[in-house]
Amino acid sequence: MAVPVFAGKFTEAKPPFRMLRALIIELVAGLLPAVVAAQAPAQPTSLPPSLLVFITVDQMRPDYFTRFESQLTGGLARLYKGGAFFTNAFQDHGITETAPGHASTMSGRFPRSTGIVQNVAGVEDPAAPMIGGGGPGASPRRFRGTTLIDWLQKTDPRSRALSVSRKDRGAILPVARNKQSVFWYATTGNFSTSTYYADTLPTWVQHFNARRIPAQSAGKTWTLLLPEDQYPEPDSVQQENAGRGGVTFPHGSPPDPAQAAAVFPAFPWMDDLTLQFALDGLQSMKLGQGPQTDILAISLSTTDAVGHAFGPDSRELHDQIVRLDRYLGTFFDSLYKLRDSTRVIVALTSDHGVAPYPGVKSSDPNAGAGYVRAALDTAWAAEARVAAALKDSTQFIWDTPFLLMNRSALKAKGLSPDSVVAAFVAAERKVPGVLRVDLMRDLARADTTKDVIARRWLHMVPADLPVEAIVTLRPYDYWSPPIATHGTPHDYDAHVPVVFYGAPFKPGKYDEFVRVVDMAPTLAAVLNTQPLERIDGHVLRSALR
Repeated sequence: MAVPVFAGKFTEAKPPFRMLRALIIELVAGLLPAVVAAQAPAQPTSLPPSLLVFITVDQMRPDYFTRFESQLTGGLARLYKGGAFFTNAFQDHGITETAPGHASTMSGRFPRSTGIVQNVAGVEDPAAPMIGGGGPGASPRRFRGTTLIDWLQKTDPRSRALSVSRKDRGAILPVARNKQSVFWYATTGNFSTSTYYADTLPTWVQHFNARRIPAQSAGKTWTLLLPEDQYPEPDSVQQENAGRGGVTFPHGSPPDPAQAAAVFPAFPWMDDLTLQFALDGLQSMKLGQGPQTDILAISLSTTDAVGHAFGPDSRELHDQIVRLDRYLGTFFDSLYKLRDSTRVIVALTSDHGVAPYPGVKSSDPNAGAGYVRAALDTAWAAEARVAAALKDSTQFIWDTPFLLMNRSALKAKGLSPDSVVAAFVAAERKVPGVLRVDLMRDLARADTTKDVIARRWLHMVPADLPVEAIVTLRPYDYWSPPIATHGTPHDYDAHVPVVFYGAPFKPGKYDEFVRVVDMAPTLAAVLNTQPLERIDGHVLRSALR
């Protein structure tokens, strides 16, 4: 058995003319309580929501809801059937990775504004080591601006947030620079945080870690939750699991407790542990009990781990979604026993989608997909002017396919920056698998209502990042093996679910085009607060009662 790799106020009545005069005075003064009240969504109760539960399921494609709908009976089913579900929602930026996606969830802003452009330049911070070890230092120092918790605290300083995840970036970026209670999973089997947030772990976290739940998974086996005939996917696809074997059920955890804790995130029960930890924190911190609105942000990462190892068309991914549905069902049942359900609202989305393995039969139209990086390397190296400029002056980042350039350094070497860029573009455009190579300055002139890829790249790149050119692969082509992956501006990577659930929202399926950046302003409208800066999203009023 192989281990997977992986606001106005009520006033006394006035005669009509006095009312009109009072309204004009307020309008002239820039005080618009009457207008704000008219635009705000009606609350079904006299009390505002006391708790927002914001769930980000890492690598959750929206078609998983429909593909497995008949087998969903828990939390995913509750949200899909009883929530306001936007079927045409997107992470509308070019690098569809975990860090940029999470940074947009509760900020209402694209990566060009948050400054979080890629995973490798996301939250890593050696100056903020992890308490107790078990991972690199991390903080939100690269993040620019504010998020929903900052807006809430401006309205009511009593608002607090707890953000939890298996990943550091999944826990940190939804609340960003605000020093709230932020915890993620360490390879030691503990939940911890970095010194950016605290010097020691709270007592409740220490007690939870003392239960040693991950270590107790030693020797545990991941088997199918449903009868085998309920899974139509083949269970012997050799490209899965990075081609290292171990592609069939059952999948076993190592017998050594320390090793079992280290690989715990590769198994579905990591999501169950994260949800248990979140509920424990909710109770210990007494979130959602006061008159103010608190936030419980939960990023669930196992769908990403399983999706990378086995792909979106695998039996493993199918079983993971069914299990996630059950875990969330238990979570919501417990939550609504602890808190008044009429004062709890839920939002769910994802940071990105995923593409199927090249060469693996898929529900996606991926016939003919292949790997491109080796050909790109050859094309670039063969161009003498580009090769001469490589050292210290020019950089091509593969995970983020940007050509970065130090123009001054190139000029000092007697090279023309524009000529080097032109040589790079000409070489890359000849490579099979490359769909387009765009100069950054040309993208600014694109018709972004029709050119989706141009729009997503423009939403991606901060003004101070020296990007000269951007390479976009054909749909379903990969840079390189070995894992199933994501990160492109194509719809299969950008299409995500956007769901709102609770009393302020009208259940139903909505097919209008929306973006994840629309979630924060929509929640702000429901929670009677306002962004503290200009944002990219807008309120999704169609889903509000």
